[in-house]
Amino acid sequence: MDRIQDENAVLKEGFLVKRGHIVHNWKTRWFVLHPDRLLYYRYEGGKRESSPRGKVILAECKVTCPCLEYENRPMVIKLKTQKSTEYFLEACSREQRDMWASSITAAIHTLHPTQALKPNPEHSSIQLHNVSLNQVADSMQDIHSGIKLMNHIEQGNSFKKCFTGSALVDWLVSLNFVVTRFEAVTLSSTLMDESFVKPIGIKSISAIRSGELSDQFLDDSTALYTFTERCKRKASVKHEISLSAVELSGRVVIQGYLLKQGHNRKSWKIRLFILRAEPGYLHYYDPSRDDQRPVGGFPLRGCLVSALEDNGVHSGVKGKLQGNLFKIITRNDIHYYIQAASKEERLEWISALKQLTC
Repeated sequence: MDRIQDENAVLKEGFLVKRGHIVHNWKTRWFVLHPDRLLYYRYEGGKRESSPRGKVILAECKVTCPCLEYENRPMVIKLKTQKSTEYFLEACSREQRDMWASSITAAIHTLHPTQALKPNPEHSSIQLHNVSLNQVADSMQDIHSGIKLMNHIEQGNSFKKCFTGSALVDWLVSLNFVVTRFEAVTLSSTLMDESFVKPIGIKSISAIRSGELSDQFLDDSTALYTFTERCKRKASVKHEISLSAVELSGRVVIQGYLLKQGHNRKSWKIRLFILRAEPGYLHYYDPSRDDQRPVGGFPLRGCLVSALEDNGVHSGVKGKLQGNLFKIITRNDIHYYIQAASKEERLEWISALKQLTC
């Protein structure tokens, strides 16, 4: 009996965006991590379905985090099962991605203790919290002081407008973004992890298949890298100052998957919400799309934010959806009905939102 109870213990649960196996579209699912398996469910009408849509057996499963196979989706984890089936799962933030990867890895290691990986204490001690990746990426593309892009040849293949790993390390140290070359390699790995730069050529691409993040970027004069398309697009429109650019320039306060009721059809859909300060804006995104632009958003100044009671039918809410609901009324009297996954999550969102409404 104890063993059955242990196997059914919930280690972690929440929304992740899963890539389909046959049609490679992305759909949000509710994932539940047990000691020996990872289940995923459809989430309809404000609750998950009773039966799972699929199951990932964790025994001898391999976890790749970060997974760099999807340039526009830097928060992806890859799971490869014993039977070589691959699952690509996207979290709402880097913190959540790493937490999911850590929890899944810990479960796998509990099943097979001899396979446990030993952390690299030197690598884990590096702290780069005061470094802005956006600032580093913008500086790298500065026409005067940025990193120099050159044409290179590797094993007979020609690569245009790229730079070597050692050139990037030299540049980061010379502009005082870091102090040591080891810190520069860590920062370079993070830039690659967050889809600002990407490997090209045989040597650099082969390195990302290694298990440790610290080994994925090479301080090597023959390893080639370039800017991602996302980073190039950002640089090409940088001079176009628009309202949307101002909206999206704020500091991220909180982000996560929430359910939102539509304004027209009143159907409930999972959206990735990002709350930003300075200026205060709330934007929401369709996690099934590769397009990183928000599908909606509004300024928070003057908004009214309130929790809805967990019992009873609320005016404006379609159907019998109950639990963890809250409402935002904008200055233009537009009503947004949103559902969190738990009371604690609802309280966290309401508290953060209210601080930016004044």
